[in-house]
Amino acid sequence: MSNNDKNPKVLTEDQWQKPENKKEKQESLAVQEFSKKKNKSSTMQVKVSSPFNNYFEGQAFSVSGVNATGPFDVLPGHHNFICLLEPPTLIIRASSGEEQKINISGGLMHVKANQVVVFLDV
Repeated sequence: MSNNDKNPKVLTEDQWQKPENKKEKQESLAVQEFSKKKNKSSTMQVKVSSPFNNYFEGQAFSVSGVNATGPFDVLPGHHNFICLLEPPTLIIRASSGEEQKINISGGLMHVKANQVVVFLDV
């Protein structure tokens, strides 16, 4: 494992990735469809920022991350939730259809009233 793998850097907006293969694209579409069927609102407001950067702000179908208990997903209508995020990646499936992957070294996520706020590098 390289030193960069232990402490990944947060990507800037121009470094976000779209789904790389057919399987990732299918997974992204499946999450969007599930969200539409299960929730009155098919999107939620998401904001991802650090002290000096705003990485994402807008509507999204889902947010996926990792905490101490393992990987998890947040969909519209999720119950109130707060957790410490762990590396390596936070994935946002935006309402525009893009899947944005942000490499993180850690952070704090707060979910309340169909809003997700993520603070990175704190």
